Amino acid sequence: MSAIRYELIKTCKQSGARLGRIHTPHGSFETPVFMPVGTQATVKGMSPDELKEIGAKIILSNTYHLFLRPGAELVQQAGGLHKFMNWDGAVLTDSGGFQVFSLSKLRDIKEEGVTFRSHIDGSKKFMSPEISIEVQNMLGADIIMCFDECVPYPCDFDYAKRSLEMTTRWAKRCKEAHKRTDLQALFGIVQGSTYPELRKESAKQIVDLDFPGYAVGGLSVGEPAEIMNEMLEVTVPLLPKEKPRYLMGVGSPDYLIDGVIRGIDMFDCVMPTRIGRNGTIYTSKGRVIIRDAKYAKDFSPMDENCDCYACRNFTRAYVRHLFKTNEILGLRLATWHNLRFLIKLMEDIRQAIKEDRLLDFRKEAFERLGYKI
Repeated sequence: MSAIRYELIKTCKQSGARLGRIHTPHGSFETPVFMPVGTQATVKGMSPDELKEIGAKIILSNTYHLFLRPGAELVQQAGGLHKFMNWDGAVLTDSGGFQVFSLSKLRDIKEEGVTFRSHIDGSKKFMSPEISIEVQNMLGADIIMCFDECVPYPCDFDYAKRSLEMTTRWAKRCKEAHKRTDLQALFGIVQGSTYPELRKESAKQIVDLDFPGYAVGGLSVGEPAEIMNEMLEVTVPLLPKEKPRYLMGVGSPDYLIDGVIRGIDMFDCVMPTRIGRNGTIYTSKGRVIIRDAKYAKDFSPMDENCDCYACRNFTRAYVRHLFKTNEILGLRLATWHNLRFLIKLMEDIRQAIKEDRLLDFRKEAFERLGYKI
């Protein structure tokens, strides 16, 4: 029996997008959903209570970072990831694959796994499908991911084909290594770079392995939005309708809307927290760099249409002042707002699906946010 269950509630007549609900051992949540990223067992700048206040039901943590420190054994001794970080909602852990390939300059990829240098101290480490699953079993997340290779963009056809075939072999090993199937749902990951035929091939291979859910990996890594959407259009229809679909590493408003229209249920990205810490905020009229001098005497909220704590209580002038004086509160307020902005966007998307008007919603949102329609 799977640790999670996907419930399809409604399909938007206008767009074909899905409204659903995922049931996990740590609660249920409606989809489409955006998952804040808590890289090192914490969403930077946010407490668990604050995450609940903005409407977060599921957050993501990174296997690679927790594998290096504090170590999966310590987290297990603490009672698992939920107790360690005092979060009683759902948790998803990635496999560590993306970080192994993106953070480590020195790495050796072989069939057995990947030998790499820690980005912290340069020490030699090894990650395999079996180790990734063992670590994730010890961390105890509700949803865990297969260890895969995320190829860069651009990538030549032959390498992308060899990589997706190895990712499939690794997925089989992950499934065999997974010991807590009643408590943790293991998702397979579709790769194939930007080649439609490879995406189709990977989707067939991964779906044949029969996972409780499926992710689309290797997108939003530098390719144009049109190509990403094309890859989703050839991939998502091949994934089972009765199981959740997760687009990894996507978090800009336009990509979220377009991903939902193409049948995606789950998203995550470090972007809202990262750009928030750098003084960039999402607003209902597009991005604002709050550090700019023109906001020095702007006593309006960061976004007049936002209901978050930061927008209810503070002005752009004050938040700018905090950034200019290097006060930690500035980073926290911008992070708080950005996460709430995306979670509210997903709430609005779900409402548009309920009302069969998601394509109209896209047009209105893209015009407001300044995106090309």
